[in-house]
Amino acid sequence: MASLGISFHPFPDQPDERTRNWPLVDSFWTVPVLLSIYLLMVRYAPKWTTRHKPLQLRAPLFCHSLAMVFLNGYICLELYAATRDLDYNFGCQPCRVSFDPHEMRLTKAFWWFYISKILEFADTAFFILRQKWSQLSFLHVYHHSTMFVFCWILIKWMPTGSTYVPAMINSFVHIIMYGYYALSVLGPRVQRFLWWKRYLTGLQLVQFTIIFFWASQMLVRGCEYGTWITLSMAIYSLPFLFMFGKFYMQKYTVSAVGKKPI
Repeated sequence: MASLGISFHPFPDQPDERTRNWPLVDSFWTVPVLLSIYLLMVRYAPKWTTRHKPLQLRAPLFCHSLAMVFLNGYICLELYAATRDLDYNFGCQPCRVSFDPHEMRLTKAFWWFYISKILEFADTAFFILRQKWSQLSFLHVYHHSTMFVFCWILIKWMPTGSTYVPAMINSFVHIIMYGYYALSVLGPRVQRFLWWKRYLTGLQLVQFTIIFFWASQMLVRGCEYGTWITLSMAIYSLPFLFMFGKFYMQKYTVSAVGKKPI
């Protein structure tokens, strides 16, 4: 790795001065407190809900999903528009700590992206209240908890530069995903048109494949974005490729083989 001119350091000397005092960013305790609440919900809430009948929650689920569609749409568009105006490079964009209006627009979009990961904890609450135990998987809990931590690191230290690439890809995927969630609660008349459910998992696989190769090429090129976060993105995508790939094989490929006529 030394031949690539890569230096390793866990974090820059100081957090980004622009987001230092923004809500839910400044204090380190934000992460362990919110994460503990989430994991305690996952651990103990199912014991309470199993004593009662499953809730339908169609209206709250539809409203939450629709709100997340609009929020992720806003984030995706803001990231695209701001980076286009700033002439950002897709392959390697060094950090710019600047109070330029376009840079601040980009930074605010990153903050909303971080907040969206907190709002996504509601997905887990809906699964528990509706007693959808098959959806309350290790993959689901791992994804939501680690993405929250990862996004807090990004908004506190790196709300600039190449951070926009995985954030924009992820927000785009979530527009489609939450769009599916919103439509799925509208009843059988709509559900029969949701044959494309299996492709949501495929889209997740495409997402993490792109992020892995994109981060890898930045490492090879010695991009000045920040080695610690680039390496983390590449490594972070690997477990998801494995888990989403395994889920896709078990749910769709294996079941398709089982249904194949002899």
